[in-house]
Amino acid sequence: MILIGMFDSPFVRRVAVAMELHGVPFEHRDWSVGRDFDRIREYSPLGRVPVLVLDDGEALTESAVILDWLDGQATDGSSLLPPHGAQRRQALKLVGYATGAVEKALLQVMERVFRPAEKSHQPWLDRCNTQMRGALQVLEAACVDAGDAEWLIGDRIGLADITLACFCTYVRDAVPFDLDAFPALSARVARYEALPVLQKFYVPFDAPVPGAAAPAKD
Repeated sequence: MILIGMFDSPFVRRVAVAMELHGVPFEHRDWSVGRDFDRIREYSPLGRVPVLVLDDGEALTESAVILDWLDGQATDGSSLLPPHGAQRRQALKLVGYATGAVEKALLQVMERVFRPAEKSHQPWLDRCNTQMRGALQVLEAACVDAGDAEWLIGDRIGLADITLACFCTYVRDAVPFDLDAFPALSARVARYEALPVLQKFYVPFDAPVPGAAAPAKD
């Protein structure tokens, strides 16, 4: 299999971490949605990453779709999302808020990188920042509730943990935003980021180059 996209994308990174946890080997194409836009579009007309090219040539796009496919291949009970019930709803809720936070972070980054300063609209940036903070506050409350538990849900690492780490690290590095405003969340992210599987796929944020093709959020 081939995973397309740079690891400084939080969406590409969480897929890579999930594949590692599932024990699914892959080749990596370190392609940028800026400089490699046309190459990416050969596999995904949207020109977005991640793209996972399966062994039979089928290309899966959108990280949520790829993660769902990976969980569907897990026949030994090793899926990263609980199969049903309250735990699944809670995991999806946390993934949803983490996704909301990173999407609002991406909008702030793109405004800074691609829009001329004189055309920047501060009320829009303030709105995105407020929405991002609101999502982070929900994640902070979940981390407080989890206390000293090793994982947010259940007794092993899951999609909520992976998403929390990858997406909040992007918020911290790319906006940049000081996660110390949310101490329980910050501490949990730091603990997760110390795990070898998270360190393996960490790449410092590299801002897109203005004038290249517009970057993709997922």
